[in-house]
Amino acid sequence: MNRINQKLQEDKKLLSIYFSAGYPSLNDTVKIIQDLEKSGVDMIEIGLPFSDPLADGPTIQESSTQALHNGMTTKLLFEQLATIRETVKIPLIIMGYFNPMLQYGVEEFCKKCAEIGIDGLIIPDLPVAIYADDYKAIFEKYGLINVFLITPQTSEDRIRFIDSVSNGFIYMVSSASVTGSQSGFGSSQESYFKRIANMNLKNPQIIGFGISDKTTFNQATQYAKGAIIGSAFIKNLTENGVGSIDKFIGNIV
Repeated sequence: MNRINQKLQEDKKLLSIYFSAGYPSLNDTVKIIQDLEKSGVDMIEIGLPFSDPLADGPTIQESSTQALHNGMTTKLLFEQLATIRETVKIPLIIMGYFNPMLQYGVEEFCKKCAEIGIDGLIIPDLPVAIYADDYKAIFEKYGLINVFLITPQTSEDRIRFIDSVSNGFIYMVSSASVTGSQSGFGSSQESYFKRIANMNLKNPQIIGFGISDKTTFNQATQYAKGAIIGSAFIKNLTENGVGSIDKFIGNIV
């Protein structure tokens, strides 16, 4: 069974952390992953830096740009992660845009992910219909889960279609904006969380965008299986360095 599915079966609320590979320094990637696991994180989303990150707010954009300046590439990320499964057991997901994967070769990219022990991919700009028609068989061949995003504006028909082609979890974007932390969720977001929970989808939901601390994590996980923290974690890395990971995570879980 895929590690993501195993993790989703655990009787707990899951914390997933996103960071940009190659940031703050080019060779920090593996240490960040190892320290996150030691700190009690359930899943990790490894951001593959891209020059035009459409869904990302300024914090993640800046970290992605710096990672590219540091020299991060798809090939180098795979080299850095070549032996990651010797030390790390939790699910690892690569989150990135479709262009670098297309340039690398979609099947070759998936094959490489399977070789090093990546469990899934999140590709915000890959339409679900194109995935279902052209790429689903390749992902399944290599045992990779593809995670799709929904927003408050996503129609019920589209959500149910996403649910039908998914086999892991659905990434539930908390609001119709780019990534970034906020102080809390309003009534419109809570009603959206409840509406999706009441749809009784076969795939659990994990909420991202706007989760920054224990309060917003607890708010989100009232209605979902887990929550994702990205911008707030990257901001902490920027301000306090890689050595601050345990303290940051300890304030949430």
